Amino acid sequence: MRKVLSVIIPACNEEGYIGACLTALFESHAIPGGAEAIVVANGCRDNTADRARAMANAARAAGWGFQVLDLAEGGKPKALNAGDRAASGATRAYLDADVIVSPAVMADLAHVLNGDSPLYAGATPRIPRARSAITRAYARFWLRLPFARSVAPGYGLFAVNAAGRARWGEFPAIISDDTFVRLQFTPAERVQVASLYDWPMIEGFAALARVRRRQDAGVAEIDRLYPGLSDRDGKTPLTKINLAKLALQDPVGFATYAAVSLAVRLGGSGGWTRGR
Repeated sequence: MRKVLSVIIPACNEEGYIGACLTALFESHAIPGGAEAIVVANGCRDNTADRARAMANAARAAGWGFQVLDLAEGGKPKALNAGDRAASGATRAYLDADVIVSPAVMADLAHVLNGDSPLYAGATPRIPRARSAITRAYARFWLRLPFARSVAPGYGLFAVNAAGRARWGEFPAIISDDTFVRLQFTPAERVQVASLYDWPMIEGFAALARVRRRQDAGVAEIDRLYPGLSDRDGKTPLTKINLAKLALQDPVGFATYAAVSLAVRLGGSGGWTRGR
């Protein structure tokens, strides 16, 4: 049966996270017209697909459509494209397998995207307290940077209506799928709902540097392949004066962020790696 909202969840080796992700999703407030979840396990070497299939009864009890695709080959863009092909909803949400949404998120996104004009939407991200003091300091400073404070930054979760999804065809084979989609829309076409979701940040200095390297490589790749697309970003520039003010407000966070940035500059280029 066709649903209003399709939530597509690419998952590679996420057996420790997919159950909690789906449990929270199926506890969402009711969505007029119904919703479905599509987990796309891809290239998994663990029990991600089985853990996801074990949530079928919970999905049924919550009134959600549900299916699990198990792809032998890994790769997030391929997983997203497979999920899109299987989806029936006009509105699409793309959710990372380690993200925990609050009950209002999906209903709020479906509501704000209920229109004919192209729109991109996100909820309000929250980073849970990390075990690592390094990660806590980095996250604290990172959350004050212009991108993290922009409207619907899109990390871990973003959604589009049917007219918005028509802005691009298949997901290209690039590192930063979320940035690519976000930049299909002008700042005036992006909205953020107040409901919260938890997006965990990866633990430890070396892991932070690895992910930051991937993020920087993803932005550089978009600039190379799609010249001018980044002009739509619309975020407030980070000037030296603003950076100095942020550093004074949180010297430890700044020192941690600067050390990770230096490690990235001294290291090599990076491909895909998870943000947590």
